[in-house]
Amino acid sequence: MDRAELLAQLQSLTARVEALAERTRRLGEENRSLRQQQEQLIGERSALLAKNEQARTRVEAMIARLKSLEQHT
Repeated sequence: MDRAELLAQLQSLTARVEALAERTRRLGEENRSLRQQQEQLIGERSALLAKNEQARTRVEAMIARLKSLEQHT
């Protein structure tokens, strides 16, 4: 192999390494973004579950009051 071929292979390898480094950087950014979205969604889900539990408790209390009123009439 002559020097020109070695230089061409080295340049090709360098380009591939740089492309992999760029892909790794982009994937890291995407991963961070997805983790942030996941944390946000977990928080939203938790808040919705709490609201649902409050609503269920209120409905159960109203049903109990209605049953109580029904028994007293």
